[in-house]
Amino acid sequence: QVQLVESGGGLAQAGGSLRLSCTASGIIFGIYTMGWYRQAPGKQRESVAAVTSGGTTNYADSVKGRFTISRDNAKKTVYLEMNSLKPEDTAVYYCNIRVEAFSIGHRELWGQGTLVTVSS
Repeated sequence: QVQLVESGGGLAQAGGSLRLSCTASGIIFGIYTMGWYRQAPGKQRESVAAVTSGGTTNYADSVKGRFTISRDNAKKTVYLEMNSLKPEDTAVYYCNIRVEAFSIGHRELWGQGTLVTVSS
């Protein structure tokens, strides 16, 4: 069974930084696009950043220049470095990974979510 475990959320002050991690475990044959989404209270889930297996990244306009996504394929981990945090970044952050794995084939998986709260 493939699982995603997120860590790194918490409370930060405006202008501060946090780093999120998401690690996949299980019998995984391949990991494709890895990304982060977020959902603020009363809002729809939105894409924040993604990185392809080839290393191409893309970001939501609202986080460009402040957030950096990266991946470590050997560790099956995706990171989100968040700098210059704003109160509007407050949300539950979810990692999203497309994998090919034993017993599930090609599948899109979601992490359990980690809360990021930015105080003004």
